[in-house]
Amino acid sequence: MFSLFRRGKSPSSPEQSPQGFIRPGSATELLDSPRRQKLLENIWQRASLSRQQFADLYRKPLERYAELVQQFPASENHHHAHSGGMLDHGLEIVAYALKIRQSYLLPIGAPPESQSAQAEAWTAAAAYGALLHDIGKIAVDVHVELQSGKTWHPWHGPIKSPYRFRYVKGRNYKLHGAAAALTYAQILNPDILDWLSGFPEVWAELVFILAGQYENAGTLGEIVVQADQASVAQELGGNPARALTAPKQSLQRKLADGLRYLVRDKFKLNQPDGPSDGWLDQGALWLVSKPMADELRAYLLSQGIEGIPSSNAPFFNMLQDQGVIQTNAQDRAIWKATIDNGRGWRKTFTLLKLSPALIWNDPNDRPPVYAGTVEVETGNTDIPEDDQPTIVPRQQPATTPPHVTSPAPLEGSLPQKTQSDTTEIAALLNLLDNITSPLQPESDLEQSSAAKTVPSGLEDVQPVTPSDTGSETVAIADGVAPIPGNNSELGKGFVEWLRKGLVSRRIIINDTKALVHTVSGTAMLVTPGIFKRYVQEFPEIEVQAKTQNVSAWQLVQRSFEKQKLHQKTAKSLNIWTFNVTGPRTTKRLRGYLLKDPLAVFTEVPFDNTSISLMTGEAEGAE
Repeated sequence: MFSLFRRGKSPSSPEQSPQGFIRPGSATELLDSPRRQKLLENIWQRASLSRQQFADLYRKPLERYAELVQQFPASENHHHAHSGGMLDHGLEIVAYALKIRQSYLLPIGAPPESQSAQAEAWTAAAAYGALLHDIGKIAVDVHVELQSGKTWHPWHGPIKSPYRFRYVKGRNYKLHGAAAALTYAQILNPDILDWLSGFPEVWAELVFILAGQYENAGTLGEIVVQADQASVAQELGGNPARALTAPKQSLQRKLADGLRYLVRDKFKLNQPDGPSDGWLDQGALWLVSKPMADELRAYLLSQGIEGIPSSNAPFFNMLQDQGVIQTNAQDRAIWKATIDNGRGWRKTFTLLKLSPALIWNDPNDRPPVYAGTVEVETGNTDIPEDDQPTIVPRQQPATTPPHVTSPAPLEGSLPQKTQSDTTEIAALLNLLDNITSPLQPESDLEQSSAAKTVPSGLEDVQPVTPSDTGSETVAIADGVAPIPGNNSELGKGFVEWLRKGLVSRRIIINDTKALVHTVSGTAMLVTPGIFKRYVQEFPEIEVQAKTQNVSAWQLVQRSFEKQKLHQKTAKSLNIWTFNVTGPRTTKRLRGYLLKDPLAVFTEVPFDNTSISLMTGEAEGAE
C-alpha cells in the first residue's frame, strides 16, 4: 500500500536545464497524473457538489495552488520531501479533511437548522484550511531564483519562467505557520473570501488557521491537524488511522513541552543510592516507563488535550508516532536496562529512551551524566503484557525514513515520486475511505456497534484504568487542584475544575465522547466518565482513595454528591437514565442532572436534540 509514496525516477519528472532550472508547469500538467486525478475525484465525491459548483469552490483553488507550489517539496528532509511533494501533500490533506469533516455536526451545539445552513461553508473552510496550512513555507523557507537572476516571491503570482530553489539556511522553523497571510489571497479569490466572511464562526476559525494559531482555531483547527497527521503518517510508512486518534493542536509540541516540564521540574534524575525517575548517560535520557506515562498523561489532560489513550500500550504508540521517543532494534517503544551505581545497588527497569536535546536545547544546561552504568539488554525485552505496546512494524520508521533525502541545491535535481499503478491508487483511496474521525481510542473499542451509529457525540465513555502510583499533581493553567485531605473540598474542587474547563473549552459538550451534555435546559454529567477524567488529571487522589478503601473516581463522585447541586429522580435516586436516539438505533446513557446549569455554564447552550430524559423508572447510583 505504501509503495505509493516511495520515490524514484518518474516518467513525468520536471524538465530541467543543465544549470538545474525547472520549467514551470501549468495546472493541467501538474495535476495530470493518475494518482492526483484520483485524489481530485475523491475530493469531488466528498464535497457532494455539482461539477460547476465544485469547479468554483474547489477545483479552481486547487489549480491556483498547484501553479503556485509547482515542484516544491513539502519539507527539506521529513515528509513529502520529493519533487512535487507539497502538491501531493496538499491534495492528500484536503481529501482527509473532507472525510474527517463528515463526522462533525458544525457548529457544535447549534440547532439542526443552523448546522444545515452553515454546512457548506464549514466543509469548504476545512478544505481551505487544510490546503493552506503549510503554504507559508514557499514564502519563508525556500529561496527561489528565476533564470533571469531575479528572486521570486509567492506574492508575485505563479512562476512563469524557469526556476530553481534551495532551502534557506538558519531559517525560523516556526515562521511558516504565520506566513500563510502572505500567500493565501493568491489561492482564495475575493468571491470565496466574501462568501466565507458571512459566517462569523467559520471565518474566525479559518483566519486563526491561516495565522498559525491552532490553539484558537477550534474544531476547524482540530480537523486540519488530524488530516495533516494522517497524511504525514501515510507518507512515512506509519499508520494514518492511528495518527487520527492523536489529540489536536500541535501534539508533538505539547508532548515535548510536557516532557520538558516533568524532567526539569518534577523528576529526580541520577539518584546515586537508589531508584530515580530516570538516568542521563552520554547518549540518551532514560525514563522509567510507567511513572513517565502516568505523569505525562496527567499533564496533557490538565492542558485540555483530548483523546489521550488511557492505557499505556496505545499511549506509547502515540509517543512513537510523534517521534518523541527513540525505538529499540525491534521498532518498539520499550527498552529494558539494568542500572548499576557501582556500589552494590543494581536493578532492572523498563524504560523509554529520549534524546537529551529534546529536553535541553543548550548542552550546558544538562545535569552531569550518571556516575554509574546503564546496561541495555538486547533481544526480547520480556515486558509485562499490560505495559508492552503493540506496535505494527513500519516499512520506513518515521524517525529516520530511508527514502527521504534533502532537496538538491540550486544546481541539483530533486528526487522524484514514482507513478503508481491502478492497484496502488485503489489502495490509497480505500485507505481514505476507511478513515473516520474522531476515532475512538483503543480503550473505547469494547462499545457496541450500535453506539457507533449515534450522532453528535453521544457514545458512552469506557472506564479508565487508574494509575497505580500516587504522585504530586501537575499544576494546571487555571490553578484548580484537588485537596486530598478533605472530601468536601474535593467535591468543590471538582465543580470548579468542571466550570473552568467548560469556560475554557478544555472540556467539550454535546460532541463525540463528550462527558457533559445539555438536557432539559441544564447540564448532564456522564457517569462515571467525568469523574474518571478528573482522576486522570490528578492521580494523587488515588492515595486518598486507598486510605478510604474506595476507587478514586467513586471518591470524587461521592464528594460531588455531597455538594447537593444535582436533581434527584422521582424515587430520590441520584442518577438519571437518558435515551440517545440515532438513525437506526436507540441506546441509553446515565448521568447527573444539575439543578442550576449556571453552576458550571456561563450561559445555557441549546439542548442536545439527540438525547432525552427517559420516562419511567430511573436507575440508582452505583
